[in-house]
Amino acid sequence: MTLLSTPADRSASGSRLERLGAAHVALAVALVIFPAIGSDFFLTQIGGYSLIFGMLALSLMMLAGYGGMVSLAQMTVAGIAGYMVAIFGQNSSGVLGFGWPWWIAVPFAVLVAALASALIGAISVRTEGIYTIMITLAIATATFYFTQQNYTIFNGFPGFAGLKAPVFWSVDWRSPVAFYYLCLGMAALVYAAVLYGSRSTFGLTLQAIRDNPRRMRAIGFDVTAHKIFAWFLAGVIAGLAGVLLVWFNGRISPGTIGVSAAINVLIIAVIGGIRHPIGPFLGAVVVVMMQTFAIDIVGAERFNTLIGLVFLVIVFVSPDGLLGLWGKIKPHIAQESLRSGP
Repeated sequence: MTLLSTPADRSASGSRLERLGAAHVALAVALVIFPAIGSDFFLTQIGGYSLIFGMLALSLMMLAGYGGMVSLAQMTVAGIAGYMVAIFGQNSSGVLGFGWPWWIAVPFAVLVAALASALIGAISVRTEGIYTIMITLAIATATFYFTQQNYTIFNGFPGFAGLKAPVFWSVDWRSPVAFYYLCLGMAALVYAAVLYGSRSTFGLTLQAIRDNPRRMRAIGFDVTAHKIFAWFLAGVIAGLAGVLLVWFNGRISPGTIGVSAAINVLIIAVIGGIRHPIGPFLGAVVVVMMQTFAIDIVGAERFNTLIGLVFLVIVFVSPDGLLGLWGKIKPHIAQESLRSGP
């Protein structure tokens, strides 16, 4: 083993940085040092909350952007993971709460959420367009009423409270800085996985199925199996986001997985754009900022109207969301820089 790097190693390292991109490096540095300048409020209510909803919208972006399957059930899948943590872990509601340690309860909750997502996919995979949206909306609505009316398992309308992030490695992951880094780490992990997966054989096959499923079926690909597996992977992402959301709120109830919450995930994905995994996180930051500060500007009665107007303006100006808007502006900026150059 030598401590001196060869020119080939340096070249490989440089190529890896080039493949990573300057924008990714700058964004990663900014997110890592954010706790040094941000208050506890911005770390949790803006940073952590945006990362959690960005992960939820990312699961939708993966299905819609790469698979052509628009789902309104991603919040339902996240809620299933949250309920599993409450039921099999610890809660203060006096209902169930089997007391499993977090390192068993969390993977089990994510697995159940992923399997539930695969089941939803198996039900809706033979439909397209508006029919997929309607089926997933029906599943989300049925799940909402089922949890609200079932007191034996889901504790009905009150749901479960007293759900806390664990303490391990001598770190209280409920504290603002630790919870922010926990959300950032999970978001970076699923973002990198989706970005890498989109360039893998499975990702390219899924995109080809989105563009022409009949041709892919004719040349021998199992279109249904590929779509259901995409639902399973999206369920893993939504399940992780659901666990973080439960730890963020400290509780889960039917209101967490209501229809309005399900539609919010779709709004976040559309505002940010579904052409690239970064789009859902951009949309999440915009929507969370509006939800947090719009009440102070226009009042509690009108802030949903403001969010709706911003959504309409972005869609009218750029159907591809903020990513599409950046795609229109970027060439003009490049031309201006060329004119101002030597």
